[in-house]
Amino acid sequence: MSRPGSDLTLLLLAGFRTLADQGAAELARRGHEDVRPVHDFALHAIHSGADSASELGRRMSVTKQAAAKTIAALEERNYVAREPDPADGRRVRLRVTDHGLAMMQLGQEIFDELRERWEAQVGAESLAALEETLRSLVGDNAIRLDAPGWLARDMDAVSPPAPADRG
Repeated sequence: MSRPGSDLTLLLLAGFRTLADQGAAELARRGHEDVRPVHDFALHAIHSGADSASELGRRMSVTKQAAAKTIAALEERNYVAREPDPADGRRVRLRVTDHGLAMMQLGQEIFDELRERWEAQVGAESLAALEETLRSLVGDNAIRLDAPGWLARDMDAVSPPAPADRG
């Protein structure tokens, strides 16, 4: 008897969540306690050209306000900086700082280590087969680190709602 499609969805989500949570925990152990998966997605988007809150919001499928909150958090943690646009002095552009680039590199190393652990657990052939199967189902171009819209969509939910206007 076939398993329900929801089982596959939940298994795939659990695999993602397991790796993301383990990656965040390892980053914390290595000195980046304040990084969340959405921060990594935002850093990748900024590094690949999203140099304003509007553009970051578009790439992450969130509101400009949610993107601005993420930018503020990343700036506070010294992962991004704002600097004047050399072509237009009225415009401010975002860039990933050296600290942000180092964290992104460390994150990549950690995910490589996590993949190696999974490979040790299930075997190189099994993991390669899983990756190839997933690639054949979702395509090679499906992986975009700068567009986690469904993941980042709820960033506003992290902040408490504004009080209702009773005036």
